[in-house]
Amino acid sequence: MARRLTIDRDRSTQRIEHDIETLAGPDFTESDQAIRRYAYTAVYENTLQYFTRELEAIGFEVWRDPVGTLVASNVPKGAPAFGIGSHCDSNRNGGKYDGTLGVVTALEVCRLAQESGEQIPLRLISFLEEEGSGFGQMLLGSRIMAQRVTEEELQTTILAPDGTTFWESAKKAGYPVQNWRDSSYELDGLTGWIEVHIEQGRVLQDTGNRIGIVHAIAGYVHGDFRFTGRADHAGATPMDFRLDASIPAAETILEVQRLANEIGDTTVGTTGEIESFPSLINVVPGGVRVSLDTRSVSGGHLKLRDRIAAYAEERAKASGCEFEWVERQGLAVTPMDEGIVAALRVEAEATGEPFIVMPSGAAHDTMCVADRAPTAMVFVPCKDGLSHTPLEDADTADAALAAEIILGAIMSLQS
Repeated sequence: MARRLTIDRDRSTQRIEHDIETLAGPDFTESDQAIRRYAYTAVYENTLQYFTRELEAIGFEVWRDPVGTLVASNVPKGAPAFGIGSHCDSNRNGGKYDGTLGVVTALEVCRLAQESGEQIPLRLISFLEEEGSGFGQMLLGSRIMAQRVTEEELQTTILAPDGTTFWESAKKAGYPVQNWRDSSYELDGLTGWIEVHIEQGRVLQDTGNRIGIVHAIAGYVHGDFRFTGRADHAGATPMDFRLDASIPAAETILEVQRLANEIGDTTVGTTGEIESFPSLINVVPGGVRVSLDTRSVSGGHLKLRDRIAAYAEERAKASGCEFEWVERQGLAVTPMDEGIVAALRVEAEATGEPFIVMPSGAAHDTMCVADRAPTAMVFVPCKDGLSHTPLEDADTADAALAAEIILGAIMSLQS
């Protein structure tokens, strides 16, 4: 396909760099040690106002949905348009690239489109509370838009750290949260969607690629193994008299590693939380909780969940302990649209820069948009795979390259 636009990547790099550095400044974060920016805070509002000014300056109309997700478009509300964006809230000890780089790159796509003189209908969305730092729920703004939550949850169980409900917080911030179902209209007319994000891993860096085109977002299961034995005195109880809950827990942790490797095919398993009860140095553990986070784009995470739960139960019985598996949350694998992925591949090849097609192991707002529109994602490298830390580092020249590829793909899809 002949390329239709010549892009000044250096200029795009400079504009993206300016946006990123500005939004890392003191007016946009609650800390001088990290990016701390959560829904309904003053610094979050400042960030939305920054994007509003930049988008209005290039002729876009900007508004908010009933809970505060920012939406902008160069065509009327609801008219057919291609969607781009990400989120600009942060992790509780975040860096300046996670999420924000995706919105900034989407802004640059809008700038390039307007400068091209072409009539390219676009809709930019910056979702509220992707990280879950403000209310303990990941993908909250996009889940509200996709109607994946209930009003009861918004009113009672989704809480800020101080115990204030999401409903109360949104009202206090001036949003008509009672109209939250109307948020779904913001996805009306979307002809497609592309989100840019830092990879949050080392694959691009270690393979020498500047761009990753995502073909699927991993499904995941979160849950807990709960082992119950008997708490006994650590000195007075002989080893063969014990019902030590830590023994089957330890065996299960090791088996997660072995099984994930055996199942393979993008399957990963992590036991990141371990709690012992009563957690005293001189008491045999009477109870142990071990978390499980398992993911894949192949369905292997479901195999791992089923096999490791059966293994944990068997090891608990062998130790004289009781066992329970408690599932917290799960999301299905989200395949990306083959047509958008193919268009991105064509544009990436035309640049002559190295790229790969790859899965996403992390969850993203795109998973919710996929309920309503064909979707894809583009990854750019982050140094050493670091994310959710002030040490995040990415090259804005890679983001400029991504903007060029995305604009070309959108134009080819709409031609």
